Amino acid sequence: MKRRTALSSLAAAGLATALPAWSQATTKIVFGFTAVTDFTSVFIAAEEGYFKKRNLDVELKFIPLNSTIPAAIQADSLQIGGPTPSVFLQSVDGGLDHVVVAGGGVTSKTITGFGLVARAGSGIKTPQDCLGKKIGVPGLGAFLHVTFRAWLKENKVDYKKVNFVEASFPQHGDLLRGASVDAVVTADPFMSRITDTGVGYVASYYSTFLSEGNPTIIHTAKREWVQKNPAAAKAFREAVVEGAAFMSKPANDAKVRAAIGKYIKLPPEVVAKVQISPPGPVVTEKQLTYWVGLMKDQEMLKSGPDVSKLIFK
Repeated sequence: MKRRTALSSLAAAGLATALPAWSQATTKIVFGFTAVTDFTSVFIAAEEGYFKKRNLDVELKFIPLNSTIPAAIQADSLQIGGPTPSVFLQSVDGGLDHVVVAGGGVTSKTITGFGLVARAGSGIKTPQDCLGKKIGVPGLGAFLHVTFRAWLKENKVDYKKVNFVEASFPQHGDLLRGASVDAVVTADPFMSRITDTGVGYVASYYSTFLSEGNPTIIHTAKREWVQKNPAAAKAFREAVVEGAAFMSKPANDAKVRAAIGKYIKLPPEVVAKVQISPPGPVVTEKQLTYWVGLMKDQEMLKSGPDVSKLIFK
């Protein structure tokens, strides 16, 4: 009798352990990304099954312009997306109730994978040469636009006297070739492809002036969605953390680059040369505060947001 009771208890315990996995419904998430390596930890989470094992059905959707991601989240076209911190903070400042779920890439002085690429023959070599020029950026108010303006300001150049136009990464080479712009603020792999063809040259790897370890991409969602799906939001972050850990192992480099090539649609020979942004899957209040200060310095925010309320915990 005791043996039967013990077996029954074990069976019950096993059933109790198994039931949550059986009963937990899969959460569908459409995730929006742009064509940069800052999303690599998400690509890896998708390819290595880190989302799936957490009962998440994540569809990765390419978004041409980073600045349109908050609107897509607000319209429920995306449940989670990867705007730059500046785009996110501007959207919150404009009234959208979105929060940070996880992080993508972070800044590093070792990364020269983005910068100012000038059209061949333009003569642009210094910050002062940008005055009066037309410069393409992949999203007005996005990371490259804001940090480039900060670099100009640091070099005593009035960025208000530079004509910035919005253009997605894939357009940059054609815009330079057709002389529609004088330069672009762009990133690899598009930067390398432009310079390899001779259409343009790197006038400055300006990003090396940025401080270390601040987010370049953050993964955000509507607060309402997170409140209704807290377990899914936490699972998403955990999967991205696992993806970041996978990236840190040199033995996984081939798989990491294959994932980048798959989602950004690049051939292996191009992906092989791309610098990969270091991952920062967890975003802190200190990191968001850095971006608030940078944007206030450019008069981009009407108010000072309470960053403690902008991160899902």
